[in-house]
Amino acid sequence: MAAAGAAVALFAAAAVTGAAINDENDLVLPWPPIHARWNPHVGPGTPAALALAGLAVAYGPVLARRLPWRRLLWGAWGGSMAWVWALALVDGWERGAAGRLLYHNEYLASVGEVGDVGHFLRTFTDHILFGSPEFNWPAHVAGHPPGALLTFEALDRIGLGGGGWAAVFCVTTAGSAAAAVLVTVRQLAGEDLARRAAPFVVLAPGAVWLGVSADGYFAAVAAWAVALLTLAATGAARAPRAAAAGSGVLFGLLLYLSYGLVLIGIIGAGVLLLARNARPLPWVLAGIVPWVVAFTAGGFWWLDGYLTLVERYYQGAASTRPYAYFVWANLAAQVLTAGLASAAALRRWGVALPGAGRAYAAAWRAGEVVRGRAALVLLVASGALAMAVADLSGMSKAETERIWLPFLLWLLPAAALLPRERVRWWLAAQAVLALAVNHLWLTRW
Repeated sequence: MAAAGAAVALFAAAAVTGAAINDENDLVLPWPPIHARWNPHVGPGTPAALALAGLAVAYGPVLARRLPWRRLLWGAWGGSMAWVWALALVDGWERGAAGRLLYHNEYLASVGEVGDVGHFLRTFTDHILFGSPEFNWPAHVAGHPPGALLTFEALDRIGLGGGGWAAVFCVTTAGSAAAAVLVTVRQLAGEDLARRAAPFVVLAPGAVWLGVSADGYFAAVAAWAVALLTLAATGAARAPRAAAAGSGVLFGLLLYLSYGLVLIGIIGAGVLLLARNARPLPWVLAGIVPWVVAFTAGGFWWLDGYLTLVERYYQGAASTRPYAYFVWANLAAQVLTAGLASAAALRRWGVALPGAGRAYAAAWRAGEVVRGRAALVLLVASGALAMAVADLSGMSKAETERIWLPFLLWLLPAAALLPRERVRWWLAAQAVLALAVNHLWLTRW
């Protein structure tokens, strides 16, 4: 309770401080530290969201314990999708899932400008900066490698264009991330802890943003890249080399979806260290290399794109958003995405971290693999480290409630450390927070 209270205090401090320094909208946010405006409302998705929350709190822990493992994974995927859809539709179809997705006028509006893919790749970097010849890409297109826009271009070319299909694609993929996280936790820390974490992974407050931005899709690609790597490293896959190569394909795709997701490599490295197995690495690289070769041969060099983006970043809102505020306000925003249960769980995680480190060192000296709580604690630590690096980089000033979704997913399993007898109370806290955010604010995403 003290940890949850501290999380609330952190968010309140960020809100009060943000309001105080935002008199002239210097933060370019209507309601800091999140990108939202105060707008209490209900909508078509409200009844479904309330019903799903009640069912998840009442039956989620029981189903997580009793369902056969494969059914639990499918249930996690379906439950996560249902939760994301219900929350997105609180704002209705036009203002919510389909209309708000992708900022109305960025990825989807730029789909028609791709044309010849070869020319698009060769000239992509030329249109990142403001004042570029002919035109400049809107913020989200400019802020990501070309793979993000090409994904929606591909959907459009197969007849699935527009906000509706984009919403279906993003929600479906985002929902699958819950299953990927559980696969990873089970292989590294054991099935009991994965089952205990399952209701919290499904009922994540971050679902408010998973269905209305491309970052939900990015989070799913990242989660499955880590899950396949885990299956390969632990020997759980029937074809470990194929699983490692598949992981590499997804890691390679990540490089061209979002520059910041190179930090998912920290979580991947954590998996290999926990499994004490580096044999998948050559196969992972074999999956990554074709992406690099294809994009580079097509005319897009990743490093040039990133360095140009840094310049564009400081041409816009980042030039007025103070680092000294956002370096901690970004973390405060995660109170709304991770939830109060995660705050309580991370308190237990912090207490357990030194012991987990000692257990890992002892296992390493003995030539053994650390499992159980220690492995879970260290897996969560890899996610926290990736988020910390992203925070300190200064390239995430605001809007981290959606940008950090791929990292946030790896904090949620810490809820398996909470006492069994209080699980429903903490699940209820997660549900109430998500419902409150979605009904009190109109989030930009």
